[in-house]
Amino acid sequence: MKLDPAVVKLLGVNPDKTTVFPAGGGGCSSASTSKIVSQLVNGAEKAFFMKTGSGKEAEVMFEGEHASLAAIHSAVPTLCPRSFGHGHFEEESSTSFLVTDFLHFTSRSANKSKSAQSLPAKLAKLHTTPAPTPNGYDKPVFGFPVSTCCGDTPQQNSYKESWADFYAENRLMFILRQAEKRNGTEKEVRKLVEDTAKKVVPCLLSDSHLNNCKGVTPVVVHGDLWSGNASVGVMSSSLSDEPGDVIFDSSACYAHSEYELGIMKMFAGFGASFLKQYHELVPKTEPVSEYEDRAKLYELYHHLNHYAMFGSSYRGESISIMKELVRKYGGYGRLMWNSDIEEEYVQMKCINISCSPPIYKS
Repeated sequence: MKLDPAVVKLLGVNPDKTTVFPAGGGGCSSASTSKIVSQLVNGAEKAFFMKTGSGKEAEVMFEGEHASLAAIHSAVPTLCPRSFGHGHFEEESSTSFLVTDFLHFTSRSANKSKSAQSLPAKLAKLHTTPAPTPNGYDKPVFGFPVSTCCGDTPQQNSYKESWADFYAENRLMFILRQAEKRNGTEKEVRKLVEDTAKKVVPCLLSDSHLNNCKGVTPVVVHGDLWSGNASVGVMSSSLSDEPGDVIFDSSACYAHSEYELGIMKMFAGFGASFLKQYHELVPKTEPVSEYEDRAKLYELYHHLNHYAMFGSSYRGESISIMKELVRKYGGYGRLMWNSDIEEEYVQMKCINISCSPPIYKS
């Protein structure tokens, strides 16, 4: 396979000493993948990984993944492949591409350097590195500078200063609209998502509640960290031949660190010992008593995303999670959305008078 001139220019390789092979993996149904092997001036070989796809969808996806890898790599360089860039083929302008380090995978049981950080430690480093402050703001905020894709679903990442607002609107309500485009409107699903966004989210995730009314600091999250997007291997640009823990196919945003746990818990693959080591470095957000419910709330987004992508097989679990959370926290929501008593409620929460505010009639 011949390497397109746009990729040759991006990588600065000699096309006459470069070969392109098909490669497995891609992170979504709409991308094709290739391995690029080029002989350098010193005679050594260097490998790259390339994704390609057609149309606007691929362009958005690769721009988002490039920015995601750049954000993660900036915080923890050994955690993910380096992205060299993205763009359009010169010889076929409708084809978009993304080029990253090639990951030489090894078995998960492979011997790693004693000095190498574990995946929980690397993830902890990522989740304790504050997000940068975007132009036009005076502090870090929640969101991301470009759209990203979780699977094949494009995500709305417009900035918001409130994490609760971002999660309610940019994740839950947005994915509901995506699901309705593909599957049609279901009154029960819409009502439950709206109740979750308007009642449960303000209760569990508001700045006036989390961390004893201090809120949470936005940090970079991978965004789609199920076990299939984590492995052990050597990156082609690494200065070491020692295998290490790596993550890939990222869908990053600046978020609450625990948002990462939703997809991790949905598909398992990360056991109790992993989370124990992680939380020794990144303590659970206060109130700790609501940790499991926050994880369910974050997991809900991924069930709804799978419902949007694959249909009714994910509907039942989505409904089950929402019914449980609305039943448990729905009363709080009436307080959060009633301006006459909101101040009283916030004061009660902040001085820890009560974690179960009285029920006011609507």
